[in-house]
Amino acid sequence: MIKATTVQKETLRHIPKVDRVLSWDLMAPLAASHQRPELLAAIRSVLDRLRAAVRNGDPVDFSEERVVSLVRAELDQRSMPSLREVVNASGVVIHTNLGRSPLATAAEEAIHRASRGYSNLEFDLAAGERGTRYVHVEGLICELTGAEAALVVNNNAAAVILALSSLAQGRDVIVSRGELVEIGGSFRIPEVMLQSGARLVEVGATNRTHPRDYRAAINDATALLLKVHTSNFAVVGFTAEVTAEEMSALGRETGVPVMVDAGSGCLIDLAPYGIAGESTIRRYLAAGADVVTFSGDKLLGGPQAGIIAGRRDLVEPMKRHPLLRALRMDKLSLAALEATLRLYRDERRAIREIPTLAMLTATPADLSRRADRILGMLRRRLPKTVTLAKQPGESSAGGGSLPLLRLPTSLIEVRIAGASVQQIEQGLRLASIPVVGRIQRDRFLLDVRTILDHDLPGLALALGEAAASLSGGDQ
Repeated sequence: MIKATTVQKETLRHIPKVDRVLSWDLMAPLAASHQRPELLAAIRSVLDRLRAAVRNGDPVDFSEERVVSLVRAELDQRSMPSLREVVNASGVVIHTNLGRSPLATAAEEAIHRASRGYSNLEFDLAAGERGTRYVHVEGLICELTGAEAALVVNNNAAAVILALSSLAQGRDVIVSRGELVEIGGSFRIPEVMLQSGARLVEVGATNRTHPRDYRAAINDATALLLKVHTSNFAVVGFTAEVTAEEMSALGRETGVPVMVDAGSGCLIDLAPYGIAGESTIRRYLAAGADVVTFSGDKLLGGPQAGIIAGRRDLVEPMKRHPLLRALRMDKLSLAALEATLRLYRDERRAIREIPTLAMLTATPADLSRRADRILGMLRRRLPKTVTLAKQPGESSAGGGSLPLLRLPTSLIEVRIAGASVQQIEQGLRLASIPVVGRIQRDRFLLDVRTILDHDLPGLALALGEAAASLSGGDQ
């Protein structure tokens, strides 16, 4: 603890007490608009910060005007939700740090219906008895993927753990060294397998693995052949990998089931939209994979979920596994997932209404026109200290999906008189509605691909706030 000097002790004695602050005339509006316990907590917090500043030797203003201003700011901060709406102008479509995929309107409405009252979450209305929550999405998943059975849990890592624990606990799972991926938060496939109770058997090399490598490792203890889709990185050059078809053929020949961790969960062939390299779940299963796991909030464009689809005799035991209770999805996520999956019954509707798919498939011409509309709107609202210019650029898929994909886009360069790009970035990030863009070649850029229609008022507000704070808001 820092020992206060004589001068500091004298200064500390002049910091007003809580009762005195409450008695100030300038506090009356705050006292009228806030509950007393809330107001007291804010005052104590401010006074504690002032005392700490004095002990640190910092200059302190404890006038009535300054203290009331700090209390007002503290109350505003305390009333602000921690989880907040953010404008994603980064151009990373599936931005993990910003919540991954925004939901379709149909999914939002489904969440509202499920949250405002009771539901038939685990009640079979036809039979009048207890049912299962998974029935609400299992049929849809099977319809869209060609699977015999399906199950959902709270994320894909959970799906992998449940599947491995059910199918391979205490036995060997063979996987290529080139597919021992690390996903977000430093979670690694070997560690996930360890938690499941399965034994990892590595085969091949980092850059090249052949069917013969798997064949040589198969023995009586082998429970699964595992293929992990390297959705968040790519190995290029002198490479070779075993395809799902080749692995499935080997599995049928040897009697060893094949599991695919497909990661990002693509339900539509995106090649016609100029996005190649991502197999659909239906293709994995048609190729002979026995079990496929994938995410709900990446390319699928729904809520966070881990989906397991495959052979009935392999999936059904997972529904009775003790781990399932700990990994199950809540009713709101289930409602959103069901609504999202229903959109996939019409591919054109899915592309149009699921935001992730709409953003990924937007054409350069569409984005250029969108940038022009956004520029027109912003220029009408912002002071002349803000200069905006359209630039060509590239977006990325993000979220551990399509790591090599670069999508042509339109960018808006933002300049504010007297402000550096770092100051602009910080000013927008700390705005009342935060805006996350990107700095590239000493330019602050907004990518219109990931700016949603309902983001536009917030974007204009944030730019106006940044202009006012960084350049004084001169017209």
